[in-house]
Formats: sequence, C-alpha cells, structure tokens
Amino acid sequence: MHCIILAAGYATRLYPLTENFPKPLLEVGGKTILDWMVEDIAAAVDGFTVVTNHRFAPQFAAWAASRPERIAVVDDGTSTNETRLGAVCDLALAMEKAGLQGEDLLIIAGDNLLTFSLQDFLAFARSKGTSCVMRFRQTDPARLRKAGVAEIDAAGRIVRMEEKPQAPRSEWVIPPFYLYLREDAARIPEAIASGCGTDAPGSLVAWLCERTAVHSWEMPGARIDIGDLASYNKAKEMYHGISY
Repeated sequence: MHCIILAAGYATRLYPLTENFPKPLLEVGGKTILDWMVEDIAAAVDGFTVVTNHRFAPQFAAWAASRPERIAVVDDGTSTNETRLGAVCDLALAMEKAGLQGEDLLIIAGDNLLTFSLQDFLAFARSKGTSCVMRFRQTDPARLRKAGVAEIDAAGRIVRMEEKPQAPRSEWVIPPFYLYLREDAARIPEAIASGCGTDAPGSLVAWLCERTAVHSWEMPGARIDIGDLASYNKAKEMYHGISY
C-alpha cells in the first residue's frame, strides 16, 4: 500500500501566514502537520508521495529529505489558486508520475489532524475487502452544505454521496481520508473522462460508489480541520498528538 498526500492547495484563508509557506508544514504541537500524519502510518505503507503545486514543491522536497521515510514529491506545475488542477486530477498525476498503477492507495489530505490513529481505519478496510472511507455525524445544516455528504446503508456501504448538497440527505460527512483498492484506483482516469468532479477529492467517492462497493468507517474521535487563523491557533492550543 502506498500513501498519497494531497497538498496542492494555496490556503488563501490563512494568508498572510501561508502566502509563501505550505499549510501542511505549519507547526502544531512541536511538529509539522505532516509529521504527525506520516509517523502514525509509516509502518503500514511502503512509501509516500506528496502532490503539491509549483510554488511549494521546494519546501516539501526539503521536508521530505529531512524524514527517514521514503517520500517522493510531485509538482503539479500550477502557481496560483486560480490555475490549480483540483484534487482528483492531482491524484491521477501523482499516480502517473510516481508509477503507482497496480497499488492499493491510502489518500489523505495534508492539512488535517486526527485525535485517533489511521491504523484502525486500515484494519477496518482490510476486514471489508473493499475501498473504504471514513465518516462522522454533522448536525449543522450550514456545515453539511459545505461538505461531502453520504447516505449509508445498514452494512456501512455508501449508497449515494454528494459534494456540497443544497438539500443534504443525511448527517454523514465524508472527510478527506480514503483507501482505494488497486482495481478502483485504476479507474480514476475513467472517472475524470466521464465527467467526475475534480476539485473536491470526495467527488471520486461519489462517482465510485455508484459502480462498486465502498464502505464507511465511523470515526472514533475528532478531525481537526485547519482552515483559517482562528482554527490554526485553536489547534496549536489543543493538539498534542494522537490518542489511541
């Protein structure tokens, strides 16, 4: 299994802090955001690929060189928020450049922190034998309209998913952590060619769940989504590592 880290965004809501610095390398609790995530799952994967933009590629390369794990950096060639490729296209590019065809893929967003271990999610995916995602309950309608929302059956399989729905059909939100089996990952070019949304990474889940089984695992803890200066300062105050 290989881990692809999506880190090609420009974090404009965190300006000026991230105007010339990538959000995933911000310090929280004495480490970068990415340090926390990589150290949690390093023993479970055979390597990492960070896909980022042209502006931040040198900083990610320097960070990767400082780590003991095998970490490749893919530059998607964009330099502005307006010209970004979108998460699904970045994923396809990372697979092509890093030669990851035929690999099971763990996909994670580079700007999130968790209060639990992703190892438990991987164990769940192994038990299901399908591509899998995580889920958590959100009761605020305004937040649901800004998220990927899924309908889940009694067995935990995703029946339907929609990104940023105006009329949410459930309270289950799918955060940006996905495990794609190799046969499903191989369908990403097909998904893009058939009109799958490419900006939000959850659009691929929405496309895939209509064609094959995708199960969901209810998160046992919280996700810290660092989106603006207030949430970043709060994360620095509260986060001290993963609680098992």
